[in-house]
Amino acid sequence: MSDKPDISPQQLGRRHPIILNLLIIIAVAIIGLLIVYLSIAIFTKHGESDKVPGVENMTYTHAIEVLHDHGFKVDIRDSLYKDDVKPGYVIEQFPKAGSTVKPGRKIFLYINAVHPKEVVIDDDNHPTEDALKSFSPRSGLARLQELGFKNVRVVKVLGDNDCIVKVLANGVPVKKMQKVPVNAAIVVQVYDGRLAEIRDSLQNEELIATSEERRLNGETFDFGYGGTAQYPSESEASSSREGASLGSGSSSSSTQEEEEIEYY
Repeated sequence: MSDKPDISPQQLGRRHPIILNLLIIIAVAIIGLLIVYLSIAIFTKHGESDKVPGVENMTYTHAIEVLHDHGFKVDIRDSLYKDDVKPGYVIEQFPKAGSTVKPGRKIFLYINAVHPKEVVIDDDNHPTEDALKSFSPRSGLARLQELGFKNVRVVKVLGDNDCIVKVLANGVPVKKMQKVPVNAAIVVQVYDGRLAEIRDSLQNEELIATSEERRLNGETFDFGYGGTAQYPSESEASSSREGASLGSGSSSSSTQEEEEIEYY
């Protein structure tokens, strides 16, 4: 029995090229996976972690120093504004204090703005007109609440309807397209609807005073359909009243109606 000769890789490749190619592909794949795994472990610091320090209610400069000292990066996001937080202080951070994260992670900070946010109360493009003029109180107050105003007061002023007259911010009238800080003290002046009643009352008083003056002067008045009559004098008016009191009830009623027509 004779031994079979050994087959060299070159002979195997010539006899079985497909098997050789598969072995090469498998070897390259294994080497590639090892390289990727090692790279990820190096760049992501696999197995390492740090806790995020709490920096809320610190000044943003102090917060940045603390985070840098712990090896973290910092990214300042939107500046908000809160009345109960000092300007320039950190309102919120992400991730939160005590969170376990990878070393060198970026920490996002939200800062309380140094100056309050300014908004346009009425964006109608007529900058010479008063803001929210002729708006109903309900829609005007809803608009102010939507914009973030908290210190709002409504004041009634004399007028003939229930619309908004003007809006004042810190005592200064606000115009359309004008920016106003959201922490301003807002006063909304609204008509009280009593002007028409007062106007009617004044007209009636003026008419009564004029009629009385003309009656005392013995002047004539126009019926409105071409006829005229003379206002009775005081003595005539007195005699007329005495005569009316001696008559019957119906006569008294008729005289009273005549007197109302004559005097008014």
